[in-house]
Amino acid sequence: METKSENACFGGVQGVYTHASKSTNCDMTFGLFLPAEARDGPVPLLWYLSGLTCTHENAMTKAGAQGWAAEQGIALVFPDTSPRGEDVADDEAFDMGQGAGFYVNATQDPWASHFRMWDYVAEELPALLGDNFAVDLDRQSITGHSMGGHGALTLAMGLKGRFRSVSAFSPICHPTESDWGRKQLGGYLGDDTSKWAAHDATLLMRESGFDGPVLTDTGTEDQFSDLLNTADLFAAVAERRQQATLRLQPGYDHSYFFVSTFMEDHVSFHAEALYG
Repeated sequence: METKSENACFGGVQGVYTHASKSTNCDMTFGLFLPAEARDGPVPLLWYLSGLTCTHENAMTKAGAQGWAAEQGIALVFPDTSPRGEDVADDEAFDMGQGAGFYVNATQDPWASHFRMWDYVAEELPALLGDNFAVDLDRQSITGHSMGGHGALTLAMGLKGRFRSVSAFSPICHPTESDWGRKQLGGYLGDDTSKWAAHDATLLMRESGFDGPVLTDTGTEDQFSDLLNTADLFAAVAERRQQATLRLQPGYDHSYFFVSTFMEDHVSFHAEALYG
């Protein structure tokens, strides 16, 4: 693992690190914020999964999360959204290929050799963090934005017992019924739609739900509302009677102005679960 940068931040340290990944067969970069409390021992860990076209850097610099995490004594990890490199498959469209991993393990060519983001986020990166930094892997929560909101919800419901809470900003809620989903799941996983269900938050909510609290925020002026299928997740939550707070925020869109506005709420929500 190579340290790319470390900067003092709200009494703690915001670092950026690169390492060779066995999951994705390429170098991966991630950001990690450690609050001051990490100098004295392991602290709870909150994952932030970013959306389409983003790298580790977007949320790290735009979401305003570190200040709120520092107040709560929580570490933040910002993984990249896909494998990258000259030998990594890509697509001319912004919603497929590099920057658009969708947090799945691809089984189809040309994606299968590198696009194994589920394994990277679920297994490899947590192990690396636990071995090298003062983070408590017994106290983890997860959040994300857009494609990352999709990833946060599916990982939380797919990895039973891993996360104490899950939240999402304008998540892609029902990708098997969306143009932000059918194209990518078909491309990465093949035409057998039964293999897509494990990566659809609405279907997972209907089937098993989440053993803990859920929070989502979506703007009423979100320019991608037709692709998110927010109402489908709301309906699945109601059917299951899932413990959840699902909010529509008047006037807000899909941008990081929206994310940063409600970041304090989300960090506080996770702090309650992580320290409760």
